[in-house]
Amino acid sequence: MASTFSHDTFLSPFTWRYGSDAMRSIWSEEYKRRLWRRIWVALAEAQMQAGLVSREQVEDLRQHQGHIDLERAHQIESEIHHDLMAEVRAYAEQCPVGGGVIHLGATSMDIEDNADALRLRESLRLLVAQMRPLLARLADLIEAEADSVCMAYTHLQPAEPTTIGYRLAVTAQDLLHDYQTIRSVLSAVRGKGFKGAVGTGAAYHELLASTPLTPHQMEADIMQALDLPTYPLATQTYPRRQDWDILNALAGLALTIYRFAFDLRILQSPPFGEWAEPFGASQVGSSAMPFKRNPIHAENIDSLARYLAALPRVAWDNAAHSLLERTLDDSANRRLILPEAFLAADELLQRMQLILSGLRLNRPAIQRNLKTYGLFAATERLLMEAARAGADRQHMHEIIRQHSLSAWDKVQSGEPNPLVALLAADPEITHWVSPTRLRELMDASAHIGDAPERARRLAGDIRIVLNEKT
Repeated sequence: MASTFSHDTFLSPFTWRYGSDAMRSIWSEEYKRRLWRRIWVALAEAQMQAGLVSREQVEDLRQHQGHIDLERAHQIESEIHHDLMAEVRAYAEQCPVGGGVIHLGATSMDIEDNADALRLRESLRLLVAQMRPLLARLADLIEAEADSVCMAYTHLQPAEPTTIGYRLAVTAQDLLHDYQTIRSVLSAVRGKGFKGAVGTGAAYHELLASTPLTPHQMEADIMQALDLPTYPLATQTYPRRQDWDILNALAGLALTIYRFAFDLRILQSPPFGEWAEPFGASQVGSSAMPFKRNPIHAENIDSLARYLAALPRVAWDNAAHSLLERTLDDSANRRLILPEAFLAADELLQRMQLILSGLRLNRPAIQRNLKTYGLFAATERLLMEAARAGADRQHMHEIIRQHSLSAWDKVQSGEPNPLVALLAADPEITHWVSPTRLRELMDASAHIGDAPERARRLAGDIRIVLNEKT
Protein backbone atom coordinates (compact mmCIF):
# COMPACT_ATOMS: atom_id res chain seq x y z
CA MET A 1 0.00 0.00 0.00
CA ALA A 2 1.56 3.29 -1.10
CA SER A 3 2.04 5.95 1.54
CA THR A 4 2.70 8.84 -0.85
CA PHE A 5 0.42 10.17 -3.55
CA SER A 6 0.76 12.35 -6.62
CA HIS A 7 -1.45 13.76 -9.35
CA ASP A 8 -0.96 10.73 -11.59
CA THR A 9 -3.64 8.89 -9.59
CA PHE A 10 -7.09 9.78 -8.29
CA LEU A 11 -7.06 12.32 -5.49
CA SER A 12 -10.07 13.65 -3.67
CA PRO A 13 -10.54 17.37 -4.33
CA PHE A 14 -10.44 17.69 -0.56
CA THR A 15 -6.86 16.42 -0.65
CA TRP A 16 -5.68 19.68 -2.16
CA ARG A 17 -8.41 21.83 -3.69
CA TYR A 18 -11.04 22.44 -1.02
CA GLY A 19 -10.54 23.11 2.68
CA SER A 20 -7.62 24.43 4.67
CA ASP A 21 -4.32 22.76 5.47
CA ALA A 22 -5.20 23.01 9.16
CA MET A 23 -8.39 20.99 8.67
CA ARG A 24 -6.63 18.51 6.40
CA SER A 25 -4.01 18.00 9.08
CA ILE A 26 -6.63 17.07 11.68
CA TRP A 27 -8.05 14.40 9.38
CA SER A 28 -4.72 13.14 8.10
CA GLU A 29 -3.69 9.53 8.53
CA GLU A 30 -0.55 10.53 10.37
CA TYR A 31 -2.37 12.72 12.87
CA LYS A 32 -4.91 9.98 13.55
CA ARG A 33 -2.09 7.61 14.44
CA ARG A 34 -0.48 10.23 16.64
CA LEU A 35 -3.75 10.37 18.56
CA TRP A 36 -3.88 6.58 18.77
CA ARG A 37 -0.42 6.57 20.28
CA ARG A 38 -1.31 9.37 22.67
CA ILE A 39 -4.25 7.27 23.87
CA TRP A 40 -2.12 4.13 24.21
CA VAL A 41 0.36 6.08 26.36
CA ALA A 42 -2.50 7.40 28.53
CA LEU A 43 -3.78 3.82 28.88
CA ALA A 44 -0.35 2.57 29.91
CA GLU A 45 0.08 5.43 32.38
CA ALA A 46 -3.21 4.52 34.06
CA GLN A 47 -2.28 0.85 34.14
CA MET A 48 1.05 1.77 35.72
CA GLN A 49 -0.92 3.01 38.73
CA ALA A 50 -2.35 -0.48 39.02
CA GLY A 51 1.10 -2.06 38.88
CA LEU A 52 0.41 -3.74 35.54
CA VAL A 53 2.92 -1.66 33.60
CA SER A 54 6.33 -0.43 34.70
CA ARG A 55 7.56 3.15 34.58
CA GLU A 56 10.28 2.03 32.16
CA GLN A 57 7.70 0.62 29.79
CA VAL A 58 5.69 3.85 29.87
CA GLU A 59 8.82 5.90 29.27
CA ASP A 60 9.70 3.71 26.30
CA LEU A 61 6.23 4.28 24.81
CA ARG A 62 6.50 8.02 25.40
CA GLN A 63 9.92 8.15 23.77
CA HIS A 64 8.61 6.65 20.53
CA GLN A 65 5.13 8.18 20.62
CA GLY A 66 5.85 10.58 17.74
CA HIS A 67 7.80 8.17 15.52
CA ILE A 68 5.00 7.40 13.06
CA ASP A 69 6.10 5.01 10.33
CA LEU A 70 3.20 4.76 7.89
CA GLU A 71 5.14 2.70 5.39
CA ARG A 72 5.88 -0.01 7.97
CA ALA A 73 2.32 0.06 9.29
CA HIS A 74 0.95 -0.32 5.78
CA GLN A 75 3.25 -3.26 5.14
CA ILE A 76 1.89 -5.00 8.22
CA GLU A 77 -1.69 -4.08 7.33
CA SER A 78 -1.30 -5.66 3.89
CA GLU A 79 -0.67 -8.94 5.69
CA ILE A 80 -3.11 -8.80 8.61
CA HIS A 81 -5.86 -6.54 7.13
CA HIS A 82 -6.42 -4.55 10.33
CA ASP A 83 -5.17 -0.98 10.38
CA LEU A 84 -5.19 -0.43 14.12
CA MET A 85 -3.43 -3.70 14.93
CA ALA A 86 -0.90 -2.90 12.21
CA GLU A 87 -0.15 0.35 14.04
CA VAL A 88 0.11 -1.54 17.35
CA ARG A 89 2.73 -3.81 15.83
CA ALA A 90 4.62 -0.99 14.10
CA TYR A 91 4.68 0.90 17.41
CA ALA A 92 5.73 -2.21 19.36
CA GLU A 93 8.66 -2.81 16.99
CA GLN A 94 9.97 0.63 17.95
CA CYS A 95 9.58 0.02 21.69
CA PRO A 96 11.81 -2.87 22.88
CA VAL A 97 10.87 -2.26 26.52
CA GLY A 98 7.25 -1.19 26.38
CA GLY A 99 6.02 -2.71 23.12
CA GLY A 100 4.46 -5.71 24.81
CA VAL A 101 1.98 -3.67 26.88
CA ILE A 102 0.53 -1.53 24.08
CA HIS A 103 -3.28 -1.85 23.87
CA LEU A 104 -3.42 -3.98 27.03
CA GLY A 105 -7.04 -4.95 27.73
CA ALA A 106 -8.40 -2.62 25.04
CA THR A 107 -10.59 -3.18 22.03
CA SER A 108 -10.02 -1.25 18.80
CA MET A 109 -12.88 1.19 19.33
CA ASP A 110 -11.59 2.15 22.78
CA ILE A 111 -8.77 3.75 20.82
CA GLU A 112 -10.40 4.73 17.53
CA ASP A 113 -13.58 6.29 18.88
CA ASN A 114 -11.76 8.38 21.45
CA ALA A 115 -9.37 9.54 18.73
CA ASP A 116 -12.32 10.38 16.48
CA ALA A 117 -13.98 12.35 19.28
CA LEU A 118 -10.76 14.34 19.72
CA ARG A 119 -10.68 15.06 15.99
CA LEU A 120 -14.33 16.06 15.94
CA ARG A 121 -13.70 18.47 18.79
CA GLU A 122 -10.63 20.00 17.16
CA SER A 123 -12.46 20.39 13.87
CA LEU A 124 -15.44 22.08 15.51
CA ARG A 125 -13.09 24.45 17.32
CA LEU A 126 -11.48 25.34 14.01
CA LEU A 127 -14.87 26.13 12.48
CA VAL A 128 -15.91 28.24 15.48
CA ALA A 129 -12.67 30.20 15.16
CA GLN A 130 -13.43 30.84 11.47
CA MET A 131 -17.02 31.89 12.13
CA ARG A 132 -16.07 34.61 14.58
CA PRO A 133 -14.42 37.01 12.08
CA LEU A 134 -17.16 36.21 9.59
CA LEU A 135 -19.84 37.30 12.05
CA ALA A 136 -17.80 40.37 12.98
CA ARG A 137 -17.51 41.31 9.29
CA LEU A 138 -21.26 40.91 8.85
CA ALA A 139 -21.89 43.11 11.89
CA ASP A 140 -19.68 45.81 10.36
CA LEU A 141 -21.48 45.61 7.03
CA ILE A 142 -24.91 45.65 8.68
CA GLU A 143 -24.11 48.80 10.60
CA ALA A 144 -22.58 50.48 7.55
CA GLU A 145 -25.55 49.62 5.31
CA ALA A 146 -28.42 49.74 7.79
CA ASP A 147 -29.91 52.84 6.12
CA SER A 148 -29.01 51.98 2.50
CA VAL A 149 -32.39 51.55 0.87
CA CYS A 150 -32.85 49.01 -1.92
CA MET A 151 -35.66 47.04 -3.49
CA ALA A 152 -36.73 43.82 -1.84
CA TYR A 153 -38.01 40.98 -3.96
CA THR A 154 -40.57 38.29 -3.24
CA HIS A 155 -41.14 35.45 -5.72
CA LEU A 156 -38.16 37.04 -7.54
CA GLN A 157 -40.46 39.97 -8.34
CA PRO A 158 -40.05 43.55 -7.07
CA ALA A 159 -41.92 43.89 -3.79
CA GLU A 160 -41.26 46.72 -1.31
CA PRO A 161 -38.08 48.52 -0.26
CA THR A 162 -35.77 47.14 2.41
CA THR A 163 -32.22 48.08 3.31
CA ILE A 164 -28.97 46.37 2.41
CA GLY A 165 -28.15 46.18 6.11
CA TYR A 166 -31.46 44.49 6.88
CA ARG A 167 -30.94 41.93 4.11
CA LEU A 168 -27.46 41.17 5.48
CA ALA A 169 -28.90 40.98 8.98
CA VAL A 170 -31.26 38.21 7.92
CA THR A 171 -28.25 36.14 6.86
CA ALA A 172 -26.32 37.13 9.99
CA GLN A 173 -29.21 36.06 12.20
CA ASP A 174 -29.07 32.56 10.73
CA LEU A 175 -25.28 32.47 10.90
CA LEU A 176 -25.39 33.50 14.55
CA HIS A 177 -27.77 30.59 15.17
CA ASP A 178 -25.32 28.26 13.40
CA TYR A 179 -22.47 29.62 15.51
CA GLN A 180 -24.37 28.92 18.71
CA THR A 181 -25.46 25.49 17.48
CA ILE A 182 -21.92 24.48 16.58
CA ARG A 183 -20.65 25.74 19.93
CA SER A 184 -23.35 23.65 21.58
CA VAL A 185 -22.43 20.42 19.79
CA LEU A 186 -18.77 21.21 20.46
CA SER A 187 -19.43 21.39 24.19
CA ALA A 188 -21.31 18.08 23.98
CA VAL A 189 -18.58 16.02 22.25
CA ARG A 190 -17.90 12.83 24.19
CA GLY A 191 -15.50 9.96 23.78
CA LYS A 192 -16.37 6.31 24.16
CA GLY A 193 -14.12 5.97 27.15
CA PHE A 194 -12.66 2.53 27.95
CA LYS A 195 -15.52 0.08 28.07
CA GLY A 196 -14.24 -2.83 26.01
CA ALA A 197 -15.73 -4.99 23.31
CA VAL A 198 -19.44 -4.57 24.07
CA GLY A 199 -19.34 -1.71 26.55
CA THR A 200 -19.43 -3.72 29.78
CA GLY A 201 -15.76 -3.26 30.61
CA ALA A 202 -15.45 -6.98 31.30
CA ALA A 203 -11.84 -7.25 30.07
CA TYR A 204 -10.76 -4.40 32.32
CA HIS A 205 -12.51 -5.98 35.30
CA GLU A 206 -10.50 -9.15 34.67
CA LEU A 207 -7.28 -7.24 34.10
CA LEU A 208 -7.58 -5.03 37.16
CA ALA A 209 -8.81 -7.69 39.58
CA SER A 210 -6.74 -7.66 42.78
CA THR A 211 -5.21 -4.25 41.91
CA PRO A 212 -5.93 -0.94 43.67
CA LEU A 213 -7.40 0.49 40.47
CA THR A 214 -11.02 -0.02 39.44
CA PRO A 215 -12.06 -0.02 35.76
CA HIS A 216 -14.10 3.12 36.41
CA GLN A 217 -11.12 4.91 37.95
CA MET A 218 -8.84 3.74 35.13
CA GLU A 219 -11.25 5.15 32.56
CA ALA A 220 -11.55 8.43 34.49
CA ASP A 221 -7.76 8.78 34.71
CA ILE A 222 -7.27 8.18 30.98
CA MET A 223 -10.05 10.52 29.91
CA GLN A 224 -8.76 13.21 32.24
CA ALA A 225 -5.34 12.87 30.64
CA LEU A 226 -7.02 13.29 27.24
CA ASP A 227 -9.19 16.14 28.60
CA LEU A 228 -12.18 14.43 27.00
CA PRO A 229 -15.56 13.77 28.67
CA THR A 230 -16.98 10.31 28.16
CA TYR A 231 -20.38 8.76 27.61
CA PRO A 232 -21.53 6.98 30.77
CA LEU A 233 -22.82 4.16 28.56
CA ALA A 234 -21.56 2.87 25.25
CA THR A 235 -21.54 -0.35 23.30
CA GLN A 236 -18.43 -1.19 21.30
CA THR A 237 -18.61 2.37 19.94
CA TYR A 238 -19.75 5.73 21.21
CA PRO A 239 -23.37 6.40 20.16
CA ARG A 240 -23.30 7.13 16.46
CA ARG A 241 -25.99 9.70 17.04
CA GLN A 242 -23.12 12.03 17.97
CA ASP A 243 -21.88 12.02 14.37
CA TRP A 244 -25.40 12.76 13.14
CA ASP A 245 -25.84 15.66 15.56
CA ILE A 246 -22.54 17.19 14.46
CA LEU A 247 -23.14 16.74 10.73
CA ASN A 248 -26.61 18.23 11.13
CA ALA A 249 -25.01 21.33 12.66
CA LEU A 250 -22.60 21.55 9.72
CA ALA A 251 -25.47 21.09 7.27
CA GLY A 252 -27.29 23.96 8.98
CA LEU A 253 -24.24 26.15 8.48
CA ALA A 254 -24.16 25.08 4.83
CA LEU A 255 -27.84 26.00 4.49
CA THR A 256 -27.22 29.56 5.67
CA ILE A 257 -24.20 30.11 3.44
CA TYR A 258 -25.89 28.41 0.47
CA ARG A 259 -28.88 30.75 0.65
CA PHE A 260 -26.68 33.85 0.87
CA ALA A 261 -24.61 32.68 -2.11
CA PHE A 262 -27.73 31.92 -4.15
CA ASP A 263 -29.11 35.39 -3.44
CA LEU A 264 -25.78 36.87 -4.46
CA ARG A 265 -25.87 34.96 -7.75
CA ILE A 266 -29.30 36.44 -8.47
CA LEU A 267 -28.29 39.97 -7.50
CA GLN A 268 -25.12 39.72 -9.62
CA SER A 269 -27.06 38.85 -12.76
CA PRO A 270 -27.29 41.89 -15.10
CA PRO A 271 -31.09 42.33 -14.87
CA PHE A 272 -30.55 43.06 -11.14
CA GLY A 273 -26.89 44.09 -11.18
CA GLU A 274 -26.94 45.24 -7.56
CA TRP A 275 -24.32 43.07 -5.82
CA ALA A 276 -21.24 41.23 -7.03
CA GLU A 277 -18.56 39.08 -5.51
CA PRO A 278 -14.91 40.16 -5.83
CA PHE A 279 -13.38 39.70 -9.27
CA GLY A 280 -9.60 39.73 -9.62
CA ALA A 281 -7.82 41.88 -12.19
CA SER A 282 -6.41 38.77 -13.88
CA GLN A 283 -9.41 36.52 -13.25
CA VAL A 284 -10.88 34.72 -16.28
CA GLY A 285 -14.64 34.35 -16.31
CA SER A 286 -15.05 32.09 -19.33
CA SER A 287 -12.85 30.21 -21.76
CA ALA A 288 -15.17 31.19 -24.64
CA MET A 289 -16.60 34.57 -23.62
CA PRO A 290 -13.91 37.00 -22.46
CA PHE A 291 -16.42 39.49 -21.08
CA LYS A 292 -17.91 37.10 -18.49
CA ARG A 293 -17.69 37.89 -14.76
CA ASN A 294 -19.20 34.75 -13.31
CA PRO A 295 -19.94 34.44 -9.57
CA ILE A 296 -17.58 31.49 -9.23
CA HIS A 297 -17.19 31.67 -5.46
CA ALA A 298 -20.94 31.77 -4.85
CA GLU A 299 -21.46 28.91 -7.29
CA ASN A 300 -18.70 26.90 -5.61
CA ILE A 301 -20.36 27.52 -2.25
CA ASP A 302 -23.71 26.26 -3.51
CA SER A 303 -22.11 23.19 -5.06
CA LEU A 304 -20.24 22.15 -1.91
CA ALA A 305 -23.13 23.07 0.39
CA ARG A 306 -25.44 20.85 -1.62
CA TYR A 307 -23.01 17.97 -1.09
CA LEU A 308 -22.59 18.65 2.61
CA ALA A 309 -26.36 18.75 3.07
CA ALA A 310 -26.56 15.13 1.90
CA LEU A 311 -24.07 13.75 4.42
CA PRO A 312 -26.24 13.78 7.58
CA ARG A 313 -28.42 11.15 5.94
CA VAL A 314 -25.46 8.76 5.85
CA ALA A 315 -24.73 9.51 9.51
CA TRP A 316 -28.42 8.89 10.30
CA ASP A 317 -28.20 5.45 8.70
CA ASN A 318 -25.03 4.70 10.63
CA ALA A 319 -26.75 5.55 13.91
CA ALA A 320 -30.03 3.84 13.11
CA HIS A 321 -28.38 0.69 11.78
CA SER A 322 -25.86 0.29 14.60
CA LEU A 323 -27.48 -3.01 15.48
CA LEU A 324 -27.21 -4.57 18.90
CA GLU A 325 -23.76 -3.83 20.29
CA ARG A 326 -21.90 -3.12 17.04
CA THR A 327 -21.89 -3.49 13.30
CA LEU A 328 -19.00 -2.51 11.05
CA ASP A 329 -21.05 -1.13 8.18
CA ASP A 330 -20.38 2.42 9.30
CA SER A 331 -16.59 2.15 9.24
CA ALA A 332 -15.86 2.71 5.56
CA ASN A 333 -18.23 5.63 5.05
CA ARG A 334 -17.14 7.39 8.27
CA ARG A 335 -13.65 7.61 6.75
CA LEU A 336 -15.32 9.75 4.08
CA ILE A 337 -18.21 11.66 5.60
CA LEU A 338 -16.50 12.99 8.71
CA PRO A 339 -13.42 14.57 7.09
CA GLU A 340 -15.31 15.63 3.96
CA ALA A 341 -18.10 17.29 5.95
CA PHE A 342 -15.58 19.34 7.89
CA LEU A 343 -13.45 20.17 4.87
CA ALA A 344 -16.54 21.24 2.93
CA ALA A 345 -17.70 23.44 5.82
CA ASP A 346 -14.16 24.82 6.10
CA GLU A 347 -14.17 25.76 2.41
CA LEU A 348 -17.63 27.34 2.67
CA LEU A 349 -16.46 29.60 5.47
CA GLN A 350 -13.30 30.57 3.62
CA ARG A 351 -15.24 31.49 0.48
CA MET A 352 -17.90 33.33 2.46
CA GLN A 353 -15.20 35.40 4.13
CA LEU A 354 -13.62 36.13 0.75
CA ILE A 355 -16.94 37.32 -0.67
CA LEU A 356 -17.81 39.51 2.29
CA SER A 357 -14.35 41.02 2.48
CA GLY A 358 -14.69 42.29 -1.10
CA LEU A 359 -18.45 42.49 -1.61
CA ARG A 360 -19.19 44.99 -4.38
CA LEU A 361 -22.35 47.07 -4.15
CA ASN A 362 -23.41 48.72 -7.40
CA ARG A 363 -25.07 51.86 -6.02
CA PRO A 364 -26.32 53.18 -9.39
CA ALA A 365 -28.02 49.86 -10.16
CA ILE A 366 -29.52 49.75 -6.67
CA GLN A 367 -30.93 53.26 -7.14
CA ARG A 368 -32.10 52.47 -10.66
CA ASN A 369 -34.12 49.47 -9.50
CA LEU A 370 -35.46 51.38 -6.52
CA LYS A 371 -36.57 54.23 -8.77
CA THR A 372 -38.09 51.89 -11.34
CA TYR A 373 -39.92 49.51 -9.02
CA GLY A 374 -40.13 51.39 -5.75
CA LEU A 375 -42.99 53.49 -7.09
CA PHE A 376 -45.18 50.41 -7.29
CA ALA A 377 -44.38 49.52 -3.68
CA ALA A 378 -45.17 53.08 -2.59
CA THR A 379 -48.77 52.67 -3.72
CA GLU A 380 -49.33 50.88 -0.40
CA ARG A 381 -48.56 54.15 1.39
CA LEU A 382 -51.04 55.96 -0.86
CA LEU A 383 -53.70 53.33 -0.18
CA MET A 384 -53.28 53.69 3.60
CA GLU A 385 -53.41 57.51 3.39
CA ALA A 386 -56.61 57.46 1.32
CA ALA A 387 -58.24 54.95 3.65
CA ARG A 388 -57.36 57.09 6.69
CA ALA A 389 -58.99 60.05 4.92
CA GLY A 390 -62.24 58.08 4.57
CA ALA A 391 -61.97 56.42 1.15
CA ASP A 392 -63.36 52.93 0.54
CA ARG A 393 -60.28 50.76 0.85
CA GLN A 394 -61.43 48.12 -1.65
CA HIS A 395 -62.50 50.64 -4.28
CA MET A 396 -59.27 52.60 -3.92
CA HIS A 397 -57.24 49.37 -4.15
CA GLU A 398 -58.83 48.58 -7.52
CA ILE A 399 -58.19 52.05 -8.94
CA ILE A 400 -54.54 51.97 -7.90
CA ARG A 401 -54.21 48.43 -9.23
CA GLN A 402 -55.43 49.43 -12.69
CA HIS A 403 -53.03 52.37 -12.90
CA SER A 404 -50.19 50.18 -11.63
CA LEU A 405 -50.79 47.55 -14.32
CA SER A 406 -50.82 50.22 -17.03
CA ALA A 407 -47.59 51.70 -15.73
CA TRP A 408 -45.99 48.24 -15.43
CA ASP A 409 -46.65 47.60 -19.13
CA LYS A 410 -44.90 50.87 -20.00
CA VAL A 411 -41.88 50.00 -17.84
CA GLN A 412 -41.61 46.57 -19.41
CA SER A 413 -41.59 48.22 -22.82
CA GLY A 414 -38.59 50.29 -21.80
CA GLU A 415 -40.51 53.55 -21.29
CA PRO A 416 -40.24 55.81 -18.19
CA ASN A 417 -42.51 54.89 -15.32
CA PRO A 418 -45.71 56.99 -15.66
CA LEU A 419 -47.32 55.78 -12.42
CA VAL A 420 -47.10 59.02 -10.41
CA ALA A 421 -48.60 61.02 -13.26
CA LEU A 422 -51.42 58.53 -13.72
CA LEU A 423 -52.31 58.53 -10.03
CA ALA A 424 -52.03 62.31 -9.65
CA ALA A 425 -54.38 62.82 -12.61
CA ASP A 426 -57.14 60.58 -11.23
CA PRO A 427 -59.84 62.69 -9.51
CA GLU A 428 -61.09 59.74 -7.43
CA ILE A 429 -57.67 59.58 -5.80
CA THR A 430 -57.00 63.31 -5.49
CA HIS A 431 -60.41 63.74 -3.83
CA TRP A 432 -58.84 62.05 -0.79
CA VAL A 433 -55.12 62.80 -1.24
CA SER A 434 -53.79 66.01 -2.77
CA PRO A 435 -51.37 65.70 -5.71
CA THR A 436 -48.61 67.28 -3.60
CA ARG A 437 -49.13 64.81 -0.76
CA LEU A 438 -49.41 61.98 -3.29
CA ARG A 439 -45.98 62.78 -4.70
CA GLU A 440 -44.53 62.79 -1.18
CA LEU A 441 -46.07 59.40 -0.46
CA MET A 442 -44.69 57.95 -3.69
CA ASP A 443 -41.13 58.29 -2.41
CA ALA A 444 -40.56 54.61 -1.64
CA SER A 445 -37.26 55.19 0.10
CA ALA A 446 -39.15 56.10 3.27
CA HIS A 447 -41.24 52.91 3.17
CA ILE A 448 -38.85 50.70 5.19
CA GLY A 449 -40.49 50.57 8.60
CA ASP A 450 -37.99 50.04 11.41
CA ALA A 451 -35.65 47.86 9.34
CA PRO A 452 -32.52 49.96 10.11
CA GLU A 453 -33.09 49.82 13.87
CA ARG A 454 -33.70 46.06 13.87
CA ALA A 455 -30.63 45.47 11.72
CA ARG A 456 -28.46 47.49 14.10
CA ARG A 457 -29.84 45.61 17.10
CA LEU A 458 -28.86 42.34 15.47
CA ALA A 459 -25.35 43.65 14.84
CA GLY A 460 -25.18 44.58 18.51
CA ASP A 461 -26.36 41.11 19.53
CA ILE A 462 -23.62 39.58 17.42
CA ARG A 463 -20.98 41.68 19.15
CA ILE A 464 -22.32 40.67 22.56
CA VAL A 465 -22.11 36.98 21.66
CA LEU A 466 -18.61 37.36 20.20
CA ASN A 467 -17.46 39.07 23.40
CA GLU A 468 -18.65 36.19 25.55
CA LYS A 469 -16.01 33.88 26.93
CA THR A 470 -15.83 30.74 24.79
